[in-house]
Amino acid sequence: MRRRDFLKWQLSGTLWLAAGAALPGVLEAASPHPDVAVATGGPGAAARTCVEMLGGMGRFVPRGARVVIKPNMSFASEASYGANTHPEVVAALARMCREAGAASVLVFDNPLAPAEQCLERSGIRAACKEFGDIVQAPAGDRFFQEADIPQAQQMKANAFLREALAADVLIAAPTAKSHGSTGVSLGLKGMMGLIRNRGVMHSRHDLDAAIVDLNTRLRAALTVVDGTYVLSTGGPFGPGKVLRENTVIASADPVAADAAAVESFEWYGRRFEARQVNHIRLAAERGLGRMDVANLDVRRVTL
Repeated sequence: MRRRDFLKWQLSGTLWLAAGAALPGVLEAASPHPDVAVATGGPGAAARTCVEMLGGMGRFVPRGARVVIKPNMSFASEASYGANTHPEVVAALARMCREAGAASVLVFDNPLAPAEQCLERSGIRAACKEFGDIVQAPAGDRFFQEADIPQAQQMKANAFLREALAADVLIAAPTAKSHGSTGVSLGLKGMMGLIRNRGVMHSRHDLDAAIVDLNTRLRAALTVVDGTYVLSTGGPFGPGKVLRENTVIASADPVAADAAAVESFEWYGRRFEARQVNHIRLAAERGLGRMDVANLDVRRVTL
């Protein structure tokens, strides 16, 4: 779908809604919003377009809400290496949250490299400077709070970033990248950047099951996968094969967003189905969302 066609689609959708208001049951039968939105183009514009296709940021962020955006920025490298989220995607999300009337917007990730280097070299702090000091990389115990995970099957508790627990709205903004332990690292796995003790997920539990446990406590209201630079091998930090896809994928369903990303890009030189990624399959089986991409309403726009 080209931009001109997208605008026509928006207009037709508005007319359909107007007509449907007079027909009992029509609005209940179908949603005007797709399950998954996909936009190809510049990273900031593509992120905004995806969110607009899903109904706009106001659908996810009520006025006065406290918002935490969780990108990948835990490595000291620029976006073109594929390990960190493109800064324009993060800035676009922060801007839309402000436009929706959010009371506060914070951007967090628990860094694996020196925090200051991550904030600088990722470009995310500079991209968001117009919003104040919202980009942070907490690296000390005082930023975290022990909390239970009531629906967990394996990992029953961990130390969570305090702001993540207090947030009214959590937005996942991962880059699309491979990972040596889980195959891919997208929105679901990215929640590991909001806890203190990630090592326990590798050493004491089945990692894939623990990722699902974590997402029962930290459930993203909106997932926006940055596929501008896809690190298809060598993840999570590279170096590896980087695919320039110029694509953003978004959904209100965190499982559907990850599943669509898996099936949209090439990984390790081949194509995979979402069900082949263990933590995505387990998340779907435990009711966190849908991975059957072929049966979802996926709408695509080229800008």
